[in-house]
Amino acid sequence: MRRSRINGINLTGCSLRVVIPLDGPYYEDLSVGQVLPRQPSVAIDDGMAALYQSMVGERLPMAMDPAVCEAVTGSPGRLASAALVMHLSVGQSTTLSRRVVANLFYRDLRFTKPVFVGQSLATTVTVAALADSRPRPGRPHRGKALVDIVTTADGEPAVTYQRAPLLPQAGDSQPGHCDDLGTTPPLDLASYVELVPEHWDFAPLGDGTDWQPGTTVADPARDVADNALALVRLSNNLAMVHRDAEESLYPQRLLYGGHVVGLAQASLSRVLGGMATVVGWHGCDHTGPAFEGDQMSFRHTLLDVMAAGSGRVFAVQVEGFAHRRAEPDQILDWTVVAAAP
Repeated sequence: MRRSRINGINLTGCSLRVVIPLDGPYYEDLSVGQVLPRQPSVAIDDGMAALYQSMVGERLPMAMDPAVCEAVTGSPGRLASAALVMHLSVGQSTTLSRRVVANLFYRDLRFTKPVFVGQSLATTVTVAALADSRPRPGRPHRGKALVDIVTTADGEPAVTYQRAPLLPQAGDSQPGHCDDLGTTPPLDLASYVELVPEHWDFAPLGDGTDWQPGTTVADPARDVADNALALVRLSNNLAMVHRDAEESLYPQRLLYGGHVVGLAQASLSRVLGGMATVVGWHGCDHTGPAFEGDQMSFRHTLLDVMAAGSGRVFAVQVEGFAHRRAEPDQILDWTVVAAAP
C-alpha cells in the first residue's frame, strides 16, 4: 500500500505524488522561463456577468443588451465586459502571486479577440525577468517578477500582457537577480486599430462624442469601493493580501488593484458615449494603496483618437483618487484604449 503526503496530510492508496504549493511561490522559488501551474479554466456565464455588473455599474450597451451586440457584431450573443475578462485573467495568474506585496504595473495589454458571455477562459503565466529589490534594514528581502500572460477564450488567444508583482522572500540571502524589467514604450495608437473587428457596425451605438484630444473630463459621480471580497472570490484571486489583514502592510486588507480599474472603466463608460469595449491598456500603475470603503473619483484626459473600421479608438489617461482627507490621494494612473463610435 502506497503512502504519500500532500501539505502534511497522509494519503493512503494514492498512486501519484502531487505537490500543491499553497504557501508560495516566494521570490527565490522563481526562475526565468518558468511556467507556473495553470488554475482551472472558468466560463463566463450570465450569472457571473450580472453579478459583476451589480458591483461596478458599467454602461456598456454591448455587454448589457444582446440585441445591440448582435446589431454591432452581426452574431448572436452578448459581449463580456473587458474588465471582467481581466479580473478572471488576473485571478488565474495569481498562482504566481499568492504572497504578493503589491502589483507594480501592467504593460502592453491587448485584447486580441473579443470575449463573449458563454466562453471559457484559461491563462498561462511565464516568468520573463527577475530583479532583486534594494535591501532595507529591518525589512525582509523582496524581489520583482516580470511575467508574460496569455489568456485564451475557448482555446484561442484573447488577452496578452505583462504584469510585475513584488514578492517576498522566505530566506535571508538574495538570489542575485538583476534583469532589466524594461519600460513602457511611447503610445502608438495605430497599433490598436487592428484590434477592432473590421466588420463591426458602430451605428447602433449612437452618434459618438466630439471629445477633443487634450481635454479632461472629471466624472462628477463618485463611487465607493465595496464587495471587495466578493470580487476577489468571483475572480479566483489567490493573493492573501486581499483576503487577510494580517498579510497586509496596512492595518486593513489591501484592495485588489483591479477593483479600482473596474470602477475606473465604469466611470469611462459614463464619459465616453456609446463605448463598445476596451481593446487595450497601454499601461497601468497603481500609484497608491486602496481599501474597501474608499470614496473614489475619476478624471479622464483624451490623449489621441483615430478611426478604426466604422468606429474610432480613443486613448485615454484615467486618473483615480481616494477621498480620505482634505486632499484626495491619487491611487491610479491608467492609459486605456477604448473603441466607440
